[in-house]
Amino acid sequence: MAWIGKQLLAAAALGAILALAGCHGKDDGDNHGGPPPGGPLVPDTGSVAPVEVRMTWFGISNWIFKIGNLNILMDGYTTRIPQDYFSGGGGGLATTKAAWPIDKAAVDRLYTVLKSGPGSPVNLLITGHSHFDHSFDTPYWAKITRAPIVGSRTTCYQARALGVPASQCTAVYGGEKIVLNQYVTMRVVRWNHSGTHETNPEQHDPIELQKVPTPDAAGNLRGGVAEDFPNGGGNRGYLFTVTTPNARQLTFFVTNSGAPQDLDTDSITDGINYGKPLDSLRKAMADAGLPAADVWIGAGGQPVAALALPILKPKAYLPNHLGSFYVPFQLGNTSPFNDAALTGYLASSNVALVPPNQYLDAWVLDADGFRQVDNAQMKQAYSF
Repeated sequence: MAWIGKQLLAAAALGAILALAGCHGKDDGDNHGGPPPGGPLVPDTGSVAPVEVRMTWFGISNWIFKIGNLNILMDGYTTRIPQDYFSGGGGGLATTKAAWPIDKAAVDRLYTVLKSGPGSPVNLLITGHSHFDHSFDTPYWAKITRAPIVGSRTTCYQARALGVPASQCTAVYGGEKIVLNQYVTMRVVRWNHSGTHETNPEQHDPIELQKVPTPDAAGNLRGGVAEDFPNGGGNRGYLFTVTTPNARQLTFFVTNSGAPQDLDTDSITDGINYGKPLDSLRKAMADAGLPAADVWIGAGGQPVAALALPILKPKAYLPNHLGSFYVPFQLGNTSPFNDAALTGYLASSNVALVPPNQYLDAWVLDADGFRQVDNAQMKQAYSF
């Protein structure tokens, strides 16, 4: 794939590194676990200054972001709950016939594959939102990697239900600035979920679990979006700034859902007003001193892009949340990107569209731009 301009990188300087404790957005007064305040979240990953960000996609909105010695796994859903287990609600995903187990063998196999190439060991887990196709496997990833989790309160409750210590999960609400190590900072953006209140409220509306759910007798949770897996108060986006040895910055923003209807209206969950998602994005960009981001890994199609693109001004866009969450992982991506409206809009906005094609596709962002790179070593394990 051709390089996407050397001018890709913004030259904005990295802001002062702040401690995690002093950077929280609004919350409900309970951090629901998380690390003690006072320093970087994963300090042991900062011994080497990163020269690139390597991004590996493995279905739906599952990613590994390798930034020097920091390896961030986002979502990581490989279990497959049968489609006929779901029913009800506007999207047909409200309830399930019964609880379903995490497919630990599938997660173990994937982790073995990830360890065979760039992206290991995993030392941070993040979730955009808390539906089953995003956070269902997170508790098991937390157990096998021992990595801290950053996500919604709901994600933390789901993890605690399956035996993950409360101290291993940090709940975020939007507005937080989290120093991961001396080179990498992650800003949390309050975002929303696809759909509308009128058509699929149980899936779209910003809903958090009110308590730790109770597993069934076999230790499993129910995957319905109106059961143990609501979205977790809408969605969270993450804006990353990475300082390289020559003081250049690499920047990218990632979201895994979105709807245009209420990106510019106040997000209210449990009676708390978290403000407008687009304002949350503006504040994160301003706090980072960024006039533009290098890459946006995004979802929601042209309607969402039309609202967020003027704020982000990315040079490249990777569509997110692709593929089926019913088709077995080992069959790969059976639903390739196909969105004429988004394709046309990005072209007219002079933004490079870089759609994933197959599970374990990979890209690199560095001082020379953004490009796809070979990842045959990982793909061979699944014959992709």
